[in-house]
Amino acid sequence: MSMQSNLDTLYRQVIMDHYKNPRNRGELDENDALTINMNNPSCGDRIQLHLQVENDQVVDAKFTGEGCSISLSSASMMTDTVKGKSIEEALEISGIFSEMVQGKEYDDEKYDLGDIEALQGVTKFPARIKCATLAWKAMEKGLDE
Repeated sequence: MSMQSNLDTLYRQVIMDHYKNPRNRGELDENDALTINMNNPSCGDRIQLHLQVENDQVVDAKFTGEGCSISLSSASMMTDTVKGKSIEEALEISGIFSEMVQGKEYDDEKYDLGDIEALQGVTKFPARIKCATLAWKAMEKGLDE
């Protein structure tokens, strides 16, 4: 089995783990959190993102929604990644993620992307990029407000 094949298998396992065992699934108290609703009409993915932001830092992040394994695992990974980050860092990581899934060069040395790198293969399937970026776009929208 080739090295690339082993890597693809590992990435699929990471994606399916986040899909079957999502991290941060649920809601936050609406009095303490921003709530952002986004959907992807081309495939029916829907996400409701809850962000608790204090002193320019993402204190907590949770999500609910329905969709494919790519969109829901990406939401799980994103919420895990941005918790504890400053707004600036969260938005910067989101930009790096967007470049990665579009197959562009990205700075992988500034931040440890961890499980997020498993979504790198989405670049081979342009229709799935919107699925992978849905939760990230919701996060950007919430933090920009």
